[in-house]
Amino acid sequence: MNRAILVLSSSLALAIAACAPSDGGKDQSASGLPSGFELTAAQESSAPGNARDMQGEMAVVDLTNEELELFMESGHLRLIDVRTSEEVAEGMIPGAQHIPLDEFDPANLDPRTVQDVVLYCRSGRRSAIAAERLAAFTGEPAIHLADGIIGWKEAGLETVLPAE
Repeated sequence: MNRAILVLSSSLALAIAACAPSDGGKDQSASGLPSGFELTAAQESSAPGNARDMQGEMAVVDLTNEELELFMESGHLRLIDVRTSEEVAEGMIPGAQHIPLDEFDPANLDPRTVQDVVLYCRSGRRSAIAAERLAAFTGEPAIHLADGIIGWKEAGLETVLPAE
């Protein structure tokens, strides 16, 4: 089951995460996600415990730069860049895999890692589209970087050139 669903649907997990001791923001919840991630993910869902939002669309969870950094530290992440090859050539978030949006098919993802996918693009628009596809495929909310790599760079966070 998707870790995001576990934290979105369990009020007990939310209560435990809210009361858990902190060790500089690096402690982790029972779900394996950094503490605090559950609260943010729950706030992003318009219908906690349900993969669909109020309009019946599949839920997409918006992640901030700070949340993505914590998620990256947790080690439970498959980061996918859905920008074009030309855009990726200018730099990408370290550890990301490049799958352009026009080639992104959730059915081609390894089912063992689909629960840990975080998508991003330039501004957040295309990654939201990819997240909607992923959510529709899995029946569970999908996660994307809301401000894209533009916001990542504006925050002064690291980018790397793709390996050739």
